[in-house]
Amino acid sequence: MCARMAGERCRQEENMERSCPIHKTMDFIGKRWTLMILLELHRGSAKWKRYSVVKRGLKGITPKILSMRMKELVKEEMVRKRVDAKTFPVKSEYSLTERGEDFVRIIREIKSWGLKWKVKNEVCKTVECQQCEF
Repeated sequence: MCARMAGERCRQEENMERSCPIHKTMDFIGKRWTLMILLELHRGSAKWKRYSVVKRGLKGITPKILSMRMKELVKEEMVRKRVDAKTFPVKSEYSLTERGEDFVRIIREIKSWGLKWKVKNEVCKTVECQQCEF
């Protein structure tokens, strides 16, 4: 805890242990593209998606960043990976784990909060954010 006098504000680093679940979760999900990758894996009817399909759905992400984030998501057990080495080229596919699916529900809650409090931008106005799957 922060050692300051009562009533004084402390910086996050002073009052929240790095081992705190909130701190650790925000460090993980706050990385650019992480939430969008989870949403892309959730979208549509296919349970398993190839790397190339996920990349195609995420305009602007580089292969290096997508690869890095996918490895992190697999390590955190939010995404599972399967490899079919019988094909050429080798086929890698990804799907959400139960943990990843559970987190998609949280993302929906974040969207609901944003809509309730009118957190909108120009893109949401043009794609009718209110009717979007998320």
